[in-house]
Amino acid sequence: MRANRADFLGAMEAASRERAQKALAERGLEDWRALALVREAPPGFRPHERGFDLICEVKFASPSAGALRGSGNASAPEAARRAVLYEEAGAAAISVLTEPERFGGSLAHLEQAARSVSVPVLRKDFLVDPVQVLEARVAGAAGVLLITRMLADDELAALFETAHGLGMFVLVEAFDREDLERTSRALETVDAKACTLVGINARNLVTLAVEKQTLFRIAPHLPAGYPGVAESGLETPQDAAEIARAGYAVALVGTALMRADDPAALARAMLEEGRRGHQEAAPCS
Repeated sequence: MRANRADFLGAMEAASRERAQKALAERGLEDWRALALVREAPPGFRPHERGFDLICEVKFASPSAGALRGSGNASAPEAARRAVLYEEAGAAAISVLTEPERFGGSLAHLEQAARSVSVPVLRKDFLVDPVQVLEARVAGAAGVLLITRMLADDELAALFETAHGLGMFVLVEAFDREDLERTSRALETVDAKACTLVGINARNLVTLAVEKQTLFRIAPHLPAGYPGVAESGLETPQDAAEIARAGYAVALVGTALMRADDPAALARAMLEEGRRGHQEAAPCS
């Protein structure tokens, strides 16, 4: 069993399992797989040569922040408009929340966003069943988030296998050293040629507060060979520079961009400072 799960994550897991059963009631797993396999191959996640990237997130609400800018127009067209804005600002990928109850998301948001941009789109949700990876691919997703703490080892392995079998990238997320150790063990069985990113989420799942020092405390323990992604609480260009100097290759930024008066300008500034921070941290050659 998964250990040390906060009530929030447990509630999200239970709701996600109900949604997975509804998807399977709609059509069988192999029918979903057939639909996914006829889709055009998804775009790959391509790191920038300057060593630092942004995954910009579209979300209209969150349990910690409440309703965000644009929540009054939480629609698929608005999600697509945001995705285009982020792509033009230099995002390497777009994350789209599809969890409907606490984050105001939907697969329709993801589908229209994916149709509107050429960079890969990530399904951000609390996935528990391979059918949810398949429906993400059917909707146009090129990647999925997997939360180690929420999944048993065999479930995590099955989700990895499904995603990578469809040519999708995986962002696998840890909250602490214990999660990261389980993640590292799981990566030992993952196709080395597949694209996998390892995320560290600085949110405390009990209080839902951000504990940014988590990012710096865990950074030295990130598994070698996998781009590290810093998640939660990143709001400024200086934040981007700091995590880049700590060894992260990617920042996932959502709330700050949704709140910004000029999200494209903020994204560009975070990218520039993150890449400067990466250069400062690089060893002299």
